[in-house]
Amino acid sequence: MSDTTQWVLTATDIQKTYKDGVIDTSVLNNLQLQVEQGEKLAIIGTSGSGKSTLLHLLAGLDKPTSGQVSLMNKPFSDLSGAKRGLMRNQFMGFVYQFHHLMPELTALENVMMPLRIRRDSAKQAQKKATQLLTRVGLEGRMHHKPSELSGGERQRVSIARALITEPAVILADEPTGNLDHESAEQVFQLMLELNQEFNTALLVVTHDLVLANRMDRQLTLLDGKLQENQQAC
Repeated sequence: MSDTTQWVLTATDIQKTYKDGVIDTSVLNNLQLQVEQGEKLAIIGTSGSGKSTLLHLLAGLDKPTSGQVSLMNKPFSDLSGAKRGLMRNQFMGFVYQFHHLMPELTALENVMMPLRIRRDSAKQAQKKATQLLTRVGLEGRMHHKPSELSGGERQRVSIARALITEPAVILADEPTGNLDHESAEQVFQLMLELNQEFNTALLVVTHDLVLANRMDRQLTLLDGKLQENQQAC
């Protein structure tokens, strides 16, 4: 990488150990990660390898035992919970396997939520949410509640919500894991298109090796560390 590389998310010397009485269980061990602006990165690994733990640390939802997570070249993991929350709202978006949409809100209201949390005006938030829902093909569904949408449509709402703050990076946890093959392909193709369109880095944790191989880089979490994989041709 050149000296002009812009890292949006880095993890340096990450150690995560859990205590159970007198027993220490090490989950992550001297882990290193750098995510470049606009890149697509997949992290794969077996169940119990620590993928969820790593994602929580990168998102600032938990703190490492030692080491440092930086967001936009600024210390992140050492901040207070409130300050991490502010940075998360400004620079990160999230897409989950189970969409985590608010069931009592419409698609439009769900997408508006991150901007309303940061106290943007309702008019401004609604305008931007409408544009994004139109972009993801839901212009006719924005006043429907999650229970009235298909699984693929709910994930499209989730993607629009993740993008509304124009984040530097989107963290996606098994984003197609709960969808049938056709819906999964449509949702993932949309994520790839929006990655290019918005130049937002995309970090996907997945069990789907076919999906992972379509990313710029593929890393395997093994023995608490990330190992670079060779892409298949």
